[in-house]
Amino acid sequence: MTARGRQISGHREGPHWRKAFLANLAESSNVSESARKARAGISAVYKLRRNDPEFARDWLAALWEGYVHLEMEVLRRLREGDQQTPAADKYDFANAIRLLNAHRDNAARAQAEQRNVSAAEVRASIDRKVEDIRMRVRQEAQRGKSGS
Repeated sequence: MTARGRQISGHREGPHWRKAFLANLAESSNVSESARKARAGISAVYKLRRNDPEFARDWLAALWEGYVHLEMEVLRRLREGDQQTPAADKYDFANAIRLLNAHRDNAARAQAEQRNVSAAEVRASIDRKVEDIRMRVRQEAQRGKSGS
């Protein structure tokens, strides 16, 4: 475990560093960007995760939160018919679904730990949700085709 106040890549590691990293990770699900914003080296954050079980649990919980944010964003966009990004580009639903699938195992582990259920049960629940999102995307695409 890393001692409080110990140097990590030229920056002080402590509660504020961890808090900033985990908050950014929960929002973005991007480890590199979160480390940069927390002003910590990427190898150092991975090392801390390996050596500090509490930090590893917090990391997993932050990724779970990011996963939920993405899932809710996709559902919101589908419900509201919000097909464009702030830059007026078409929202990439296919990529969002790929990301949800890619991170479902980590999300399942984090949720299972929080809810005290098996990871297999959580994965099955996530699979059902992702399939529902896929169906909504297909329905929205069909509506778009029939409306044009």
